[in-house]
Amino acid sequence: MYWYQYLSLAALVLFAAVMLWHFLRLIREGNPKDFSKKTGNLAKAEAYAYTTAMMPNHKETAYLHIPTFTAGALFHLGTFLSILLFVVFFFISPDLFPLWLVYVLNACLLISASCGIGLLIKRIVVKKMRNLSHLDDYLSNFLTTLFQLFTIIYLMLPHVFASVYYIEVSILLLYMPVGKLRHVLYFFAARYHLGRFYGWRNVWPPKN
Repeated sequence: MYWYQYLSLAALVLFAAVMLWHFLRLIREGNPKDFSKKTGNLAKAEAYAYTTAMMPNHKETAYLHIPTFTAGALFHLGTFLSILLFVVFFFISPDLFPLWLVYVLNACLLISASCGIGLLIKRIVVKKMRNLSHLDDYLSNFLTTLFQLFTIIYLMLPHVFASVYYIEVSILLLYMPVGKLRHVLYFFAARYHLGRFYGWRNVWPPKN
């Protein structure tokens, strides 16, 4: 391996260590005793929190803004794909990928990165969103979109672009635990607490 790959591995180890600390902190402090009487089914409520409750027709912020919701979903899928490829690249060099696969991957990532760019522009242009945003919002979107774009370039030019790609990934990994991107962990904790809170009170899942 080259120095920039070792750099990204070091960033990955540090990322995992800090996220483990966040996880242990969530376990220690994130499950306070509820003194009210339990009247619902927690298992069904948790299942609802992670599935149906996340559908656009169950979220006002989604069904009133379907294009933005769709762009956000595609942007996240592209991020997951980029992370998967980052891991794969340590075992299989991009120049060993069949050409058709490179085209398919790049097409998917180009769509998701375009969604990221569109969301960033909307955050800047739309006054309501701009007023609610701060530096972390812009940096998180920018670094993640750049990650997807650099993955596209690295797939096409693996020997030319390798160092730049791995340096960008390292920066992203180091930023994730300290910025809003740590919601990669806190998202699951938040859904768990919502399911537990409303399930305990027999509010979720809603009755027909």
